[in-house]
Amino acid sequence: MSHTTYQVIVQGKFAPLDDEQRASLRARADEHDVFSARFTEEGTVTYQRTLHGFAFRVLVPAEEEDSEALVLSKAEELAAVAVRKLGAECGDLRSTATDLASIKVRRKGR
Repeated sequence: MSHTTYQVIVQGKFAPLDDEQRASLRARADEHDVFSARFTEEGTVTYQRTLHGFAFRVLVPAEEEDSEALVLSKAEELAAVAVRKLGAECGDLRSTATDLASIKVRRKGR
């Protein structure tokens, strides 16, 4: 059985937020700006102070026979959990995945 890792970006919208949720998210917005974005197995949530939506970046380990749909489903579950930890709910999730084994690195001068 062969293993691979997918790099997944999940984009979504926050569910309707009350004033307390908005204040809490805005207070922590600097911790979740795009410059803090990293692909990790825990994932990172980024969003802007406008609170229109968010992005979640995550590495999803998978077996070679796992479908991309399964990988995307796992990533979206992780995104929903991460947003809940911030005190909000989410919806309208759209995801894209890249199998890291399929990325070719070109080196200059070779």
